[in-house]
Amino acid sequence: MSILENIDSPADLKGLDLEQLQQVADELRAYIIDVVTSIGGHFGSSLGANELTVALHAVFNTPDDRIVWDVGHQTYGHKVLTGRREALKKIRHADGISGFPKRPESPYDTFGVGHAGTSISAALGFAVQRDLLGEKRKVIAVIGDGALTSGIALEGLNNAGASEKDMIAVLNDNRMSISPNVGGLSHYLTRIISDPTYNRIRQRITDDPLYKTVKEGVWNLTGTVPVIGENLQRAMGGFEEGLKAMLVPGVVFEEMGFRYFGPIDGHDLPGLVQTLGNLKDLPGPTLLHIHTIKGKGAISEEEEDPYSASSTKYHSLSPPKPKSSKPVLPRYQDVFGPALLEIAESDSRVTAITAAMIEGTGLIGFSEALPERTFDVGIAEQHAVTFGAGMALEGGRPVVAIYSTFLQRAYDQIIHDVAIQSIPVTFCLDRAGLVGEDGPTHHGTLDLSFLMCVPNMVVAAPKDGDELRDLLYTAVQQEEKPFAIRYPRDSVPRAVTEGRAPETIPIGSWETLETGTDVAILATGTMVEAARVASETMRESGCQPTLVNARFVKPMDLPVLEDLTQRFDLLVTIEENAIEGGFGAAVAKHLADRQRPGQGVINLGIPDRFVEHGPRKALLEEVGLSPDGIARSVLRLLDQASVT
Repeated sequence: MSILENIDSPADLKGLDLEQLQQVADELRAYIIDVVTSIGGHFGSSLGANELTVALHAVFNTPDDRIVWDVGHQTYGHKVLTGRREALKKIRHADGISGFPKRPESPYDTFGVGHAGTSISAALGFAVQRDLLGEKRKVIAVIGDGALTSGIALEGLNNAGASEKDMIAVLNDNRMSISPNVGGLSHYLTRIISDPTYNRIRQRITDDPLYKTVKEGVWNLTGTVPVIGENLQRAMGGFEEGLKAMLVPGVVFEEMGFRYFGPIDGHDLPGLVQTLGNLKDLPGPTLLHIHTIKGKGAISEEEEDPYSASSTKYHSLSPPKPKSSKPVLPRYQDVFGPALLEIAESDSRVTAITAAMIEGTGLIGFSEALPERTFDVGIAEQHAVTFGAGMALEGGRPVVAIYSTFLQRAYDQIIHDVAIQSIPVTFCLDRAGLVGEDGPTHHGTLDLSFLMCVPNMVVAAPKDGDELRDLLYTAVQQEEKPFAIRYPRDSVPRAVTEGRAPETIPIGSWETLETGTDVAILATGTMVEAARVASETMRESGCQPTLVNARFVKPMDLPVLEDLTQRFDLLVTIEENAIEGGFGAAVAKHLADRQRPGQGVINLGIPDRFVEHGPRKALLEEVGLSPDGIARSVLRLLDQASVT
């Protein structure tokens, strides 16, 4: 008989014994595997955190007690146990729940997340305000070892440890993020888990009958002490964990002010329940270090090493796609990686830097061919940018490949460490524009706006794979300015030309693709192809547009822009970026005092709101940036202009 199907909230876990909780955990793992293999989604993290999720909701009184998750990929089980069991079947769908914790979705989602490293800082905020209000709730932050490499996580640890506030941080250590974890902290955690001396001593002590007898005897004896017996037992609650900490102390965490316990097996549900129960009333900041296996239960652990760099089954799954006879076009990141390798093979100055995203940015081939020139700095985007600046000042030509949404985290470094000094660092912004099912935390719809306003910055967007290769080559050849290239999470619109060497493009130059007499369309990046298809529809309606590939959004091709201004009464800009402060706004600003009476400049782009999750194509249609949407908008504008 299934227990999980009767769990509608964490309150339903409270009356279950350990055997029944184990059954819930087993059924939960099976349910997640069944759903995700059918519809797609982030896979490994939720399976790795499966027993932890059950234990947290069984031990703590959620949602009054606050569980603050980090990143959010591991919360599928959390969503199931908090009343969203059936809703999981539409997770990340346009009409379904988010793939991340989202406050409007449930009172159990205490903090909206999508970027790594935020949980400890947010949890400390909850704890401090709790104390100011005189309330008694518990606060628990769950953070992974990959996220622990991020700057904000270390800042949070430092501040929380010194605060002496009652809170628990659970370090879910699976030695994996999107890419294998790197850096000194990761190596430190690995030594704790893998140290044979520690594991041997711990096992001998905890299995020793005398140890067990003494422990039980002391526990029972303290219970007989009048008045203070219960308090003594509570104080002893962490005895075994304290012994483990003595054997292999988490010196780093202890020195930061945390009481460190662990590491313990994160898939041992009874052990987790007991340990969390022992720790829940300990005063001050506490850190519990658990060891889990990402993707546990998905396939045989002997079949594939979950810690190998090639292991992708533990990350996420995509929904099954219908077979098509059409040739499969490469994705932009699949063009970027080989192009960078080709350039680097003939230019020893070129290196690749990324922040825990070797696979996602398409750098696997580069890292295998040139490992000594590949630098994965972990989830540390700020460091990646300044690290690249240092390399460039010594004659290197670093290419920093980071998702658009994650580059936001390094904005100060872009300005202070790169742009002010006009250092030739190349930024390649993958996932620019609307990314789809990961939603507003991952959409890269602000990069044109936040980069164009930075002095000394060159900002470009390719219309296809050939132009991406050319822009990348141009960027590493020039030696004067930082250079940003943004491209989407999508396939290139046409095949890359075989055997064609990359070429330099004059910085700031635009390209006229079609000529007409009725309207000038200035499109950039992904919107060039969308506008080209829209142009076909417009021509069928009798409209003759001029289409310009505005591949450089900064600097703009002012001679071409001035010429268009003289010849057309209506100019339409199109970008897959926020309209506010974007490419179109820059064009309108430049022409503000040059427009003739009756002349108009109209900007099409992402509206001033956060776009929710859903298929990328559907989201583009929603905001009016599909070919049909563009054609309708331009024809409507022309009709309005003819009436006035």
